[in-house]
Amino acid sequence: MNPRPIETALDEDLRLSRQAMQRAAARAWEIAARTGTAIIIRRAGVIEAVRPAELDPLQRQQAPHAPDAGKP
Repeated sequence: MNPRPIETALDEDLRLSRQAMQRAAARAWEIAARTGTAIIIRRAGVIEAVRPAELDPLQRQQAPHAPDAGKP
């Protein structure tokens, strides 16, 4: 695995992929909140169904967009 930060990638698509994933996650939370649908996440190795209404906006911002990031 390449130890360099993704933001330093030469490929523009790769460099901007983190922001794209964050936008997609935010949109998924918006749609889930509007439709009353749960979001499936993995937190500390445990798969959970979380409803956006159960989280306040600050928790939603901190929700794992890439669960267990850094783990292989």
